[in-house]
Amino acid sequence: MLKHRVLSLFLIIVFILVGLFVYKSEKATVDQSPRLAKYAFKLGLDLNGGTQLTYKADVSKVQSGDINGAMASLRDVIERRVNLFGVSEPVVQVENPGVVSGGVDYRLLVELPGVTDIQQAVALIGKTPSLEFRLLRPEAEKFTQEELAQKSVDEVFAQTGLDGHYLSRAELQFTSGGNGQLGGQPTVGITFNSEGRDLFAKITREHKGEVLAIFLDNQVISSPVIRDEIADGKAVISGGFTADEAKNLVRDLNYGALPLPIELISTQTIGASLGQDAKTSGVKAGIVGFAILVIFLVLWYRLPGIIASISLMAYIILSLAIFKLIPVTFTAAGIAGFILSIGMAVDANVLIFERMKEELKKGKSVNDSLHEGFSRAWLSIRDSNISSIITAIILFWLGTSAIKGFALTLGLGVIISMFTAITVSRTFLFAIAPKPTNHPGGSTSKLSRFLFSNGFHF
Repeated sequence: MLKHRVLSLFLIIVFILVGLFVYKSEKATVDQSPRLAKYAFKLGLDLNGGTQLTYKADVSKVQSGDINGAMASLRDVIERRVNLFGVSEPVVQVENPGVVSGGVDYRLLVELPGVTDIQQAVALIGKTPSLEFRLLRPEAEKFTQEELAQKSVDEVFAQTGLDGHYLSRAELQFTSGGNGQLGGQPTVGITFNSEGRDLFAKITREHKGEVLAIFLDNQVISSPVIRDEIADGKAVISGGFTADEAKNLVRDLNYGALPLPIELISTQTIGASLGQDAKTSGVKAGIVGFAILVIFLVLWYRLPGIIASISLMAYIILSLAIFKLIPVTFTAAGIAGFILSIGMAVDANVLIFERMKEELKKGKSVNDSLHEGFSRAWLSIRDSNISSIITAIILFWLGTSAIKGFALTLGLGVIISMFTAITVSRTFLFAIAPKPTNHPGGSTSKLSRFLFSNGFHF
């Protein structure tokens, strides 16, 4: 008895401390104060408002076996660029390809919570420059201007395989001004990685005297002639830039080149008011559901019902704290999964209390009934919760972003509910249960038997 009371006191202290942490997180989420921003819960696009962008990827030049890898790389680059701007929990995912007229359509879905200005959202993702180095074909030198205008890029310039994928870094530089001092034209200095350095050295070694054009977004911005081998893997892009243009180019190149060309095909804005309504409705539903559940537990299960309500509060506090620490991004579907898990969290207590009632009917003492109730109900609790966890895993594995949020909160909720039902409820119940006795169950007072019974059984 003493150890259960000591453990109960310890659990109460822990729950108070965790509850204060959750309260601060909730306050930070509501107030949206920059000072408390690090404590705020992560809210998804549907709750926080924001922008959803859908891009179409051009995979016409990619071999069929490499498309999935190229799309995954595209997703990683876009996600890295968006995260650099500190956007809250962006969602960047490849949609399952759909069949359209002319072939298969590969799309990228980008969700930016908190960004409600579409122009700002598009600017955040931007269009990372496609950087290429191409050699002027020998026969192209004979073309007239009219003929060049009718030729495609591939007919005039030969691909070398050297592009932005081999870029290590880019930096802003300036040409020398008068008398050798800085103050000239802004340029962009680039450095290739080890593979790019070797390839650049090979190209400049084997094609001395030829034109090596630098393409940015399929436009020639510089056409230098190779004078000698460049072995250090460094080059300079000079395209008549302004200082701001050169600075933006450096930024975009350093963020990573897109492995595939993309085209923005649709946008959708979710206003903050709509997100606030969804958030308020979800929280209200949770509070009302919790209140009704507590009333039922107390009226039907009496003293164990009060303990179950306390355990349920502990479950909510622990769940929210874990959601914050992971962190879990709350969406409307995620809140629905969490609210559903609150109802499921009571299942274990109900099974235990009903087992207790059966043992009390047999004339056993309250203490013995508690032991039997927990031991006999465990197998049913284990099996039902494992089936729910398996369902959540399948939903998370196969579902889309909204379904994943629902599955994650549901699965975590079921796991935490097993702890609170088996550990917290058990500890508190044994802490307040009448002392065990060597006499038959009838020696337990009628008041104790009434308080620990349930329903219409007295």
